[in-house]
Amino acid sequence: MADLLSFALLSFSSIIIVVNPLAATLIFVSLTGTLDKVARLKIAGEANRFALIILLLFAVAGGWILQLFGITIEAFRIAGGLLLFGIGMDMVYAKTSRTKMTATEKYERQDADDIAIMPLAIPMIAGPGAITSVIVLMNEAIVMGAAAIAIVILAAVTAIGLTYAMMQRSDDIVRRIGQREYRAVNRLMGMLLIAIAVQFIIIGLKTAFPILSGGTI
Repeated sequence: MADLLSFALLSFSSIIIVVNPLAATLIFVSLTGTLDKVARLKIAGEANRFALIILLLFAVAGGWILQLFGITIEAFRIAGGLLLFGIGMDMVYAKTSRTKMTATEKYERQDADDIAIMPLAIPMIAGPGAITSVIVLMNEAIVMGAAAIAIVILAAVTAIGLTYAMMQRSDDIVRRIGQREYRAVNRLMGMLLIAIAVQFIIIGLKTAFPILSGGTI
């Protein structure tokens, strides 16, 4: 029971932090600022629905996709940990992730119907970090049982649900939150994400090289 609780805390914290509903909402505001409320709500709904489909697809079929390319889960865990570490560092230093920044600049003048899919759904909401997290967590969940699998799926749904709810209330959020408050929250989330990333790397290394944990090769 304790292991399941720890896994639940890890799943919810890592997925929600990587999705980063607040940052996604602020980017959503910048991309849809010239549209009316009805159009903005439609875009928010489509973006989050598509992002959820992407995350659930990789949660269910991520292991098979890795096998198709001959990638071990240990290698993916270490690579994912490095990726999350980089995102966390950007958050700590109040920088926009390079992946998200490039996408924002590239698509900020794109038609409203296309904005929902890219860049909002991908890579703003369901980005490389979120996809990596669900694949790694689901791999652990399969070993732990049905309850753990349900936790990963619920964590993904919760993260997307929070993002959609914040986008629906984006006007109020923008009015109430200042840049200083946003940076403070973002840095705290970044520190947590760095810790999670380091844990991913440690577990990946120990699994790939049992000698590091006192085992035998």
